[in-house]
Amino acid sequence: MSDPVVELRNVSKIYRMGSSEVRALDHVSLKVMPGEFISVVGPSGSGKSTLLSIIGCLARPTSGRILIDGIDVTDMSEGELSDIRCLKIGFIFQFFNLIPTLTALENVELPMIFAGKLSEWEMRDRALELLDLVGLLDRANHRPSEMSGGQQQRVAIARALANDPTLVLADEPTGNLDSKTGAEVISLMEELNRETGKTFIIVTHDTNVARRTRKILYMVDGRLYEDPNEIPTFKEFRSREDREKLLSELEIEVEELLSQLQAVKGGKVGVKELRDTVLRVRMGVRRIRRRLDEI
Repeated sequence: MSDPVVELRNVSKIYRMGSSEVRALDHVSLKVMPGEFISVVGPSGSGKSTLLSIIGCLARPTSGRILIDGIDVTDMSEGELSDIRCLKIGFIFQFFNLIPTLTALENVELPMIFAGKLSEWEMRDRALELLDLVGLLDRANHRPSEMSGGQQQRVAIARALANDPTLVLADEPTGNLDSKTGAEVISLMEELNRETGKTFIIVTHDTNVARRTRKILYMVDGRLYEDPNEIPTFKEFRSREDREKLLSELEIEVEELLSQLQAVKGGKVGVKELRDTVLRVRMGVRRIRRRLDEI
């Protein structure tokens, strides 16, 4: 049986800000096997980006162990981690991160130059092969400013595959694209996953993107869940003090809303004041709805 491409063993990541701590990852364990096509979803601030940074060897854990393609990278030096990123991991970003002064061909060649494994002609052939794979061979000599967003993301995908990595990490790859183009990009990634056997981990806010993957992982408050039914309810992960605070704030919102409605009912406001009051009432209703969602 093959080793996991990614293995996290009880990984935590804590950021310290003055006297307070933010636990971005909270005892996360995970195994990702070769050829998997996975998405990670969760609200903003849940720890998705930190998880991707840890897996991508861009950040170090506070505790726990990280294995990439069977290699324990936890205690590696920065130089060794750079080699792992270069040779084992391909990155796809929301904003493409192409070098604007380089052509599509040159952008795809760049990781191979850093790796230093191929000759100039071998790099050129490999880059052209990858551009052909993503359907952009005819744009090889175009710069990013001469391409659409979808085309730029295709170049970024080709670049991510340049050094034949074991793992491809995609951070909101459709976040800067319209829905049609985003769907085309995900279809391309699905096709590459099937044809090349590359392992893909995709962080996304888009449920339509997540549904296209074969496994969905859920991040909530720094914890990772494979089964959404295991995610704690409000009462389980909110303290009583937190709930009481929210209820108190809700009461204030309701009282303010009632006073504004009384003013309208009593006819004590003019046309302009009435318009402003109606606007405040609407905003108050939205705030109350948010409070109710939290409770």
